[in-house]
Amino acid sequence: MTLACRVIPCLDVAAGRVVKGVNFQNLREMGDPVELALQYFAQGADELTFLDVTATVDERATTYDVVRRTAEQVFIPLTVGGGVRSADDVAKLQAVGADKVGVNSAAIARPGLIDEIADRFGAQVLVLSLDVTRSPGVPSGFAVTTHGGRVHTTLDALAWAREAIDRGAGELLVNSIDADGTKAGFDLELIALMRELASVPVIASGGAGAAAHFAPAVHAGADAVLAASVFHSGQLTISDVKQALAADGIVVRAGAEGSAT
Repeated sequence: MTLACRVIPCLDVAAGRVVKGVNFQNLREMGDPVELALQYFAQGADELTFLDVTATVDERATTYDVVRRTAEQVFIPLTVGGGVRSADDVAKLQAVGADKVGVNSAAIARPGLIDEIADRFGAQVLVLSLDVTRSPGVPSGFAVTTHGGRVHTTLDALAWAREAIDRGAGELLVNSIDADGTKAGFDLELIALMRELASVPVIASGGAGAAAHFAPAVHAGADAVLAASVFHSGQLTISDVKQALAADGIVVRAGAEGSAT
């Protein structure tokens, strides 16, 4: 049976508010995270992703209160990332309602963190978040960044993804920093390369600007598509995206607004 493509709104949270920028720069406020989460739940979102975009930079934990209030009202899988540095952090997030946890900077600094989380909670809980930028200095041409895209590394994104899967990552959230917020479409080359190496689901992120942008990402190899600004601005609804995917022959789950399957 063909698995349905998941449509996932992403809530980038800073200081308790949803923010969005371009290429991870010039963040502007977009609203209250709980209110937006409820809106997307009503529209038929398959999952929600919360990324505390300043937790690592500020060297603090993610916003537990926002996660708790959302989980109490929104009954779809919730992934939370930002500031996760230990297996105990994962336990705390699960205690307030997170279903999955995203790791990025801390795992790059200490890859054994992936093993620890996967061993304790299972691979299905662990999402490797990759903030990727094009870089001629690494073999694949794609390098990872840390600290919300602020710190560039010489770590090859494809090699790192492969290692993380071997260590127990159960899903890859692949975000193109170059495409992020530009609304020019997903980085299809990056998605295809990740799909080629990955034995786990791939979530495409970064660049969505129109309903027509989502199907090419799925055809390139994404199992799920994630977007932020097009949803926060009201330019698109979850239903708009699901209808566009279905019209392209891609299986989607019916949503609250009656999306086609």
